[in-house]
Amino acid sequence: MGIAVHGHRGARARMPENTLAAFEYAIRCGSDALEMDLVTTGSREVVISHDPVSERGIAPTLEDVLALSSLGAFEYDLEIKTWQGPPACPSPEEFVRLVLDKIRAYHLENRVVVMSFDFEVLRAMRRAAPAIRLSALTDADPRDFHEIAREAASAEIVAPQFALVTAAKVSAAHAAGMQVVPWTANSPNEWNRLIAAHVDGIITDDPAALIAYLRNGDSG
Repeated sequence: MGIAVHGHRGARARMPENTLAAFEYAIRCGSDALEMDLVTTGSREVVISHDPVSERGIAPTLEDVLALSSLGAFEYDLEIKTWQGPPACPSPEEFVRLVLDKIRAYHLENRVVVMSFDFEVLRAMRRAAPAIRLSALTDADPRDFHEIAREAASAEIVAPQFALVTAAKVSAAHAAGMQVVPWTANSPNEWNRLIAAHVDGIITDDPAALIAYLRNGDSG
């Protein structure tokens, strides 16, 4: 299998981030996965936004985005954000329940990956739905990826900031049975380094450009 292309917040280099237009664009251009940020409003509605919002406003709901599932066979990277209020952040258990209710309503358990920097969220999801794949996000942890995954409820995937990636770390992760999908790489130089390290996927702001790059064999 080739490297999977994950559209960061849809396709934020081309479209307003975390919007239905961005996700629909990423689907049309052939992204393998849509990455998005999940927060809740004060009334506990799960919406797609990088920052918490007191009221929904123009932010799409998780249901709005899951309803796009009929448009292709792509997967969803659902990043559950946690924060210090306002509005008050749900507990990991409550947040997981709110998200899981929507995933199950659309029968998408096999097409979602739940991501978080907050490993308590990942542990709560593992307890509530053991079959759903987990991805441990990290931006500065220097440890080997399999060590990070073990701490994060034995996550199947590690999503490090791309500068943390080395071929040795990826190889060790693969030997431990997990995948590596770094973020957020946007240039050919960055893509080439990750391709050479044999990552499993790349989260990018410009999925169309990365798809074209991989298709044309520009990485050599």
